[in-house]
Amino acid sequence: MGVMNRVLNFLGLKEEDDTLADRDYEQDEPEEVETNPFEQRKIKSNVVSIHSQKNVKVVLNEPHNYDDTQEVADHLRNRRAVIVNLQRVRPEIATRIVDFLNGTIYALNGTVSKIGPQIYLFTPDSVEIQGTIKEIPVESHYD
Repeated sequence: MGVMNRVLNFLGLKEEDDTLADRDYEQDEPEEVETNPFEQRKIKSNVVSIHSQKNVKVVLNEPHNYDDTQEVADHLRNRRAVIVNLQRVRPEIATRIVDFLNGTIYALNGTVSKIGPQIYLFTPDSVEIQGTIKEIPVESHYD
């Protein structure tokens, strides 16, 4: 449609063809599909903006039995870092919990860091860990 026709239509001297009017005003807008930040990151690239994650949370968890491990795995799936204290759990249960969470974090491409005796930090791949903590010596009594 030319400029002259638009001016005539604006002044009301000429009526515009309905098919042309529909075509001019209809614009193909892409559908907005709701995706979580993890999926957006996969689609775009491997670079994540620090400002894209507004509410980064670290969850502290102290499971009392093996059944409590599912809650920790859910936090990891929701892209939250989790500190797990296993000091109050029997050693055989603690081993099972660590094994399960290691499998979960492996599937999510995350990392595991031991930060103390029976205390572990599980982080998704969007969290970078720098530095290491040396093994904490067992309490010794100085005479």
